[in-house]
Amino acid sequence: MQVEGRGVQSIEVGGRLLQALVTLPQPAMLRDLATAANLTPAQAHAYLVSYRKLGLVEQDPLSGRYALGPFALQLGLARMHASDLLRMASRAAAEMMEQLGLMATIAVWGTHGPTIIQVQESSMPIHVNLRAGSVYTITGTATGRLFATFLPARQVRPLLEEELVLGSRSRKVGHATSQAELDRQITEIRSLGYATTEGIPVPGINAVAAPVFDHTGQMQYAITAIGNAGMLDASPRSPQAEAVLAFAQRLSSELGHQFEREGRTDAKLSAPRRGRPRAPADAATGPRPSRKA
Repeated sequence: MQVEGRGVQSIEVGGRLLQALVTLPQPAMLRDLATAANLTPAQAHAYLVSYRKLGLVEQDPLSGRYALGPFALQLGLARMHASDLLRMASRAAAEMMEQLGLMATIAVWGTHGPTIIQVQESSMPIHVNLRAGSVYTITGTATGRLFATFLPARQVRPLLEEELVLGSRSRKVGHATSQAELDRQITEIRSLGYATTEGIPVPGINAVAAPVFDHTGQMQYAITAIGNAGMLDASPRSPQAEAVLAFAQRLSSELGHQFEREGRTDAKLSAPRRGRPRAPADAATGPRPSRKA
């Protein structure tokens, strides 16, 4: 987040040390912290002495290594207690709509499945009928597939089995597909870190959905961008798809989620593998999606 105005440079420099303590394996050696913060060991040590006095940092008396201290924990807990999931989600949806010019929805896992709790209409006309309270299918929408990928299988399985049995008779948003197609989609979603659909469930309408995780690694909600095919490129690694992922990652960070530091810092890298939701073989029926699914 860009902050305007003149600040205190020494605090900003010291902040790099705190960022290093968050990203490096703890406890960390002085030289590693200094390198990560682009400081000399002597400079880093002076900051660490002050941080120890404040309780932001503690030092192991035997190894001499440094870790975040009790005051850092208190700050983190205060931030999490002050966070309002709905407020954050609403703000992010509005910001994403404004920057990308796309419809944005926020969905949580509800009693009946992926349920929309927030809709931000696009400034451009998009011919879809979505409102708060609408429920997505699990297999036939980007949002539903996202939940199937990142929620525990035991949580998804009952509604998934029901959906596969109902097939086209489901009254939810999106046409139910099949277990085999969902399995294929889950593999792709884990690779990308987000889910996409092109031309389904509404012809000519694309969607990109990305997960938001909390400090425990649990998926809290999905943020989904929706737009006409000419407005939203839902192909893998498209700039718009990556922008949606970036929004979701920022929200996850605000909820205390830490991304793995190997390779890309995508949500996909940090989400625990929950296993694939499976349904009985005789339930895996229903129409196959188009190649654009």
